[in-house]
Amino acid sequence: MTSGQKRFPVAPSVFKFAQHGQSGMWLSELLPHTAKYADEICLIRSMHTEAINHDPAMTLLQTGHQIGGRPSFGAWASYGLGAENADLPAFVAMISRPSGPTNAQPLHERMWGSGFLPSKYQGVRMSSGKDPVLFLSNPPGITTERRRAMLDDIASLNQLKLADVHDPETQARIDQYEMAFRLQASVPELADLSKEPENIYERYGPESKKPGTYAANCILARRLAERNVRFIQLYHRGWDQHNNLPSGIKSQCYDTDQPTAALLGELTERGLLEDTLVIWGGEFGRTVYSQGALTRANHGRDHHPRCFSVWMAGAGVKKGHILGETDDFSYNIVKDPVHIHDLNATALHLLGLDHTRLTYRFQGRDYRLTDVHGEIVKGILT
Repeated sequence: MTSGQKRFPVAPSVFKFAQHGQSGMWLSELLPHTAKYADEICLIRSMHTEAINHDPAMTLLQTGHQIGGRPSFGAWASYGLGAENADLPAFVAMISRPSGPTNAQPLHERMWGSGFLPSKYQGVRMSSGKDPVLFLSNPPGITTERRRAMLDDIASLNQLKLADVHDPETQARIDQYEMAFRLQASVPELADLSKEPENIYERYGPESKKPGTYAANCILARRLAERNVRFIQLYHRGWDQHNNLPSGIKSQCYDTDQPTAALLGELTERGLLEDTLVIWGGEFGRTVYSQGALTRANHGRDHHPRCFSVWMAGAGVKKGHILGETDDFSYNIVKDPVHIHDLNATALHLLGLDHTRLTYRFQGRDYRLTDVHGEIVKGILT
């Protein structure tokens, strides 16, 4: 998108950076709450990807391939680990919109889809509103008893079909009907934040009482973790600042900084972080040079796949650790490069899974999240 520009002026940040914690981690003034946890997180400053646009980059990050059709990370984790709570899905996804006027890129359901894995491993999207899981509630006039009788009859028919054709998707459909019935009882209690004490809302910030915000979703993420949901994914849209970056990034950090820090704090205090892996990042970085006109107070930035940052915290990750280095222009990596496949291989390792052995045979080939790539980043492990 900047290929037609005649000049590529370097655009320094208009925001101040400072070192935090005993680790001396450099963080922006836009992240004052996250900065308090500098000695708890591990910052990887040398991530890179080959994808240059949002959809293929997100698809690569989530599924290990730029073209859709493969299982998402959460689906692989559900396939490998199974579920701990029979009354909730093993994999839940939530999406929030920016509070400010910034460009919110679309998201496709393949980001939490099961691809060619059995459909019971796909993520369940939770939303704000009357029905946190769509089409879960019984319609007017249908009692729980009638719903149970209907499901029993459908299960009997599906069992006949399963015995006839042995299609695993038929079994998945039986399982999903039963899960949906259990969700009718478990989801309303899970999604009801009214019993959370006032100090929790204060901790997560002013947006936390608004359903569907990133802050409210962070509270739900903690409640899901308490209920042993294996894989919880939060998407916050609105990071595509090709122009008006200073105001856009300030708004995004307002939405995410305090709730993220509050979630880290609560997971720590409740003894959950020691066996919970938290990953915070995006699909690629932004250019050091300005997209469009560069003024003293305003500029934009284009996509940049060559280097970007991600941080991790929790189970098995070094605290207050910084990995990787770029050149003086933040254009190329000069030390400890970490590819998307390496990140995913490391995350699976921290979840207790060997990325080379977590495979599924499809159309005559054994597939895996990292395809034929990926090395565990041992430098960030405790």
